[in-house]
Amino acid sequence: MMRCFVAATLICISGSAVAESPPFPPPGQAKVSFDRNRILASRASGVADRSSGRLTTIDDPVRVASISKLVVALGVMRLVEAGKLDLDADVSVKLGWQLRNPAYPDKVITLRMLLSHQSSLTDGADYLVPLGERLQDRLSDAKAWDSVNAPGGYFRYANINFPVIASVMEKAGGERFDQIMTRTVFAPLKIDAGYNWSGNSPAAIARAVVLYDVTGFVRRDDLRGSPPPCPVFTQSSGNCDLAAYKIGDNGALFSPQGGMRISMRDLARIGQMMLRGGKGFLKPTSFKTLIKPAWRFNGSNGDSEGGFFCSYSLAVQSLSNTGTGCKDDPFGDGRKRIGHAGEAYGLRSGLWLDRRTGKGVAFFVSAVPDDEPKGRSAFTRAEEAQLQD
Repeated sequence: MMRCFVAATLICISGSAVAESPPFPPPGQAKVSFDRNRILASRASGVADRSSGRLTTIDDPVRVASISKLVVALGVMRLVEAGKLDLDADVSVKLGWQLRNPAYPDKVITLRMLLSHQSSLTDGADYLVPLGERLQDRLSDAKAWDSVNAPGGYFRYANINFPVIASVMEKAGGERFDQIMTRTVFAPLKIDAGYNWSGNSPAAIARAVVLYDVTGFVRRDDLRGSPPPCPVFTQSSGNCDLAAYKIGDNGALFSPQGGMRISMRDLARIGQMMLRGGKGFLKPTSFKTLIKPAWRFNGSNGDSEGGFFCSYSLAVQSLSNTGTGCKDDPFGDGRKRIGHAGEAYGLRSGLWLDRRTGKGVAFFVSAVPDDEPKGRSAFTRAEEAQLQD
């Protein structure tokens, strides 16, 4: 499964949780249940930072991994409404260079394809592109492409789609991706969040959840109350001169595929906005476009990753599908939900919304082993335990 943002070489970024057995304190976890307007219940346990003994709360920001993609899509839709982006236009026009699968040079690639993982891009050439390098050069590598399936008809979950989307956003908005997200999403929703800690308040940074593995090793975000010395992935030289960065050259810098830091309380606020149909944030037609399935698994039109993905919209996953091989019901109740899952650095997270009942849940649990067994669904036992409790 490729829901996560993984790279042992990424610096300046860490995360939350603790190991599961002595001598380590219990791992950090938090869950918020909500309806369209209120928090209905919440809980948090474990330590957010073992060095200080600080306990986890629902107000502590954590790296939520691939839920970040859904929030990127919100930013894209805001730019579409502003007339700066078109979901079905050739993204090459905005990028200023031709983005094409070398096996299918006549097939244009659009934002709709990128957001729904139908672009024919793969993570074969890696999606970590350090400051000083260009995304265009990375994507000239044939390993970045599916040579068998053309753009537009085959689902393959790939993190690299989102650095491309971020580059397109930068070209359209004329500013860095992290700044666009603060201006178009976080500030209007009045939430304290950011990508790679860019945009998070000092108070939020002081409450960072440190991510550990099951052995107690720090995986991410051991900030000790201070922002990271560099918020982006750098080359071995460590040069972090963002002033020299050319807008649009490298949308991978602020980890759009997984680098959002946000608390469960604020993630719930995003969920509440979506339960209200985007009211006050997106036009009804834009919200419908966002959540309308762009792909459904039919047994041969994509890689479902063992039944984990069976229906996908614009960076919005749908649950409880009944197609062949689908095992995407971690709640175990057969109800339709939308949202997204996250997995990286020992963390599992989720934002799931039941639009029929108007209720949702936002959660994370940390220090989950990489080989955590699956439950009754294609999700892990750790995720199911959070969602079925």
